[in-house]
Amino acid sequence: MLIPCFACESRFRPDEYFLACHDYRRGMDLVAWTCPRCGNQDELRVLPGELGFGYSQRGRFAVCDRVRVPGLRRRRQDLWLDISLDSKVWRVSSRPRQLVGAH
Repeated sequence: MLIPCFACESRFRPDEYFLACHDYRRGMDLVAWTCPRCGNQDELRVLPGELGFGYSQRGRFAVCDRVRVPGLRRRRQDLWLDISLDSKVWRVSSRPRQLVGAH
């Protein structure tokens, strides 16, 4: 199973792909991903058995493209998202939000 980068069309094994995930935005349920080859950044939603790609607009995320990843699972936590496939688990942490005017 290989997962594509939509920008450069490179394909990655799940371990390489999910290690490049960072910055889980729990409020929008989005994961940021940076392509290890071309540096393109995408936001995606991890869904049972698939990845959803799209765009944010007016505080919502519209999934336009889906990539099937049979066996893919997710578990939301307060400060991170666990992505699992087979016996492997990748943890994507949330970036702490800073209050405006905090010193």
